[in-house]
Amino acid sequence: MERRLAAILAADVAGYSRLMGIDEEGTHKGLKAHCHELVEPKIQQHRGHIIKSTGDGLLAEFVSVVDAVRCATEIQRGMATRNANTPQEKRIDFRIGINVGDMIIDSGDVFGDGVNIAARLEGIAEPGGICVSGRVQEDTQGRVDVAFEDQGEQQLKNIARPVRVFRVRIDENDKAEFSPPPLPSKPSIAVLPFTNMSGDPEQEYFADGITEDLITSLSQIHWLFVIARNSTFVYKGRAVDVKQVSRELGVRYVLEGSVRRVGNRLRVSAQLIDGTTGAHHWAERYDREFTDIFMLQDEITRSVAAAIEPRMLAAEGIRSLSRSPDDLDAWALVARALTYFWRSSRDDTKAAIGILEQATARYPDYALAHSLLSFSLTFAGHMGWIDQAEALKNSRRHLNVAVKLDDNDPWAHLALGYLALLERRTTESIAAYRRALDLNPNSAVAHGQLGRGLAWAGRSDEAIPELELAIRLSPRDPQKPLVDLNIAMAHYLAGRFAEAANMATSACKLRPDHWGGRRQLCASLAKAGRVDEARQELALLKNEHHDLSIEWMRQHVPLPTAELMERYLDGMRAAGLT
Repeated sequence: MERRLAAILAADVAGYSRLMGIDEEGTHKGLKAHCHELVEPKIQQHRGHIIKSTGDGLLAEFVSVVDAVRCATEIQRGMATRNANTPQEKRIDFRIGINVGDMIIDSGDVFGDGVNIAARLEGIAEPGGICVSGRVQEDTQGRVDVAFEDQGEQQLKNIARPVRVFRVRIDENDKAEFSPPPLPSKPSIAVLPFTNMSGDPEQEYFADGITEDLITSLSQIHWLFVIARNSTFVYKGRAVDVKQVSRELGVRYVLEGSVRRVGNRLRVSAQLIDGTTGAHHWAERYDREFTDIFMLQDEITRSVAAAIEPRMLAAEGIRSLSRSPDDLDAWALVARALTYFWRSSRDDTKAAIGILEQATARYPDYALAHSLLSFSLTFAGHMGWIDQAEALKNSRRHLNVAVKLDDNDPWAHLALGYLALLERRTTESIAAYRRALDLNPNSAVAHGQLGRGLAWAGRSDEAIPELELAIRLSPRDPQKPLVDLNIAMAHYLAGRFAEAANMATSACKLRPDHWGGRRQLCASLAKAGRVDEARQELALLKNEHHDLSIEWMRQHVPLPTAELMERYLDGMRAAGLT
């Protein structure tokens, strides 16, 4: 058995079974030609060699990760040229994943996490696209003629730990899609994840919790534009250039810091930097007892706000978190749950629910735990990961407790809005989302949820600005595809089917696991006149969602009126659903 470190490239054909079903001989002949004339020569040219072939894909290893990325980009550019005159339904598109890791060679086969991660990265790449691990991005940035789009940490199937994923942007048109946003007219800030200096990986949740609370506290200042946590957390664990962060997120100020906890002693360092110039506006170090954490968070928030705009600070004030040291253990549990909550996958959501159930059982008077648990249960039920009826029943129970404990908690109103939306109480849902925004005007989640409520109510022209503002508040959010799908729904219900199809296509490439998004894609393609594509997509979806039918949709899709429901079902019928 041999073991070695290598750059591993995994490639396969997107939709291979569908292509074989359409034209078995033509697909086989075309794939063989692409491999013989393009793929294999490129691998050889870049000093790689194929270590394993399958019917529709391959594994290759490279001594140099730079060579691996250059090879992949040249293959994809070459395939784009070769496919230029091929009908969409007959195109052979490769998906490619690249990782650097240990590889085991035994009896002519290859094994190991390094290989498995490359294969999983290939699985989440879009057709014609490339996904790489964080290590590949670090080793190649600035050394290859491509740009990278950070997709954040993702939980890959059968991989124990989350993997930071980057999408490779190959051509100029692709780069234009991700142009940095302009600076807003009012003061703007991004809070980078505070670094855990404790030397204990178990304290990561603690540093993340402090960061989350600082973002929440700053977001409650109405005159300040604050980037959402999902966009700032894509920089977690990376050595970053503050000026680059400022450009990519479209903000003037960047707050960064570190946390060290030893026993019951806490040291927090923080500094505020003007990202456009690199100038330091404020820095401070705090040594406190752990029991002073909430006072410490408020103190940092006041100092940052004062450094940015003292006169506005005096006029506006900051709403205190208003929590006592008795809440600390509950806060620690919620902070741990949030590390899973934001990943929004099936397993992570279930993990978050389990921790939040512990928190509400041990600390029944902690409002935020009940609010987040209510929202998580509704989300899991909506996605079909747990029984929906039971999920909504439990969600309502925790929501009632949360509202009684703290009617000023934005998450309580977000949970109320989500629950009401699924129960087709649309007016109540929209009102709850607006109340959440009154309490936290910089909440990307609240703007996104309000946009969804308005879209599903058929109020498309009101919905799209809210959804676009959610993206502006979190421009590098790994959950952006879900916002894009609601923009697609808004366009669809407004009769703009081509725009809906384009938006849904882009979103589903990044989140193929989202069945609701793929239903939206089917309906949009069909109404846009792309019926063959809609039927192909529906056939693939029904292989996974076996009980999908018109009747299932009537029962489970929360459109509030019969007219809107029929408008949606028209597209699904046109795609072939019965």
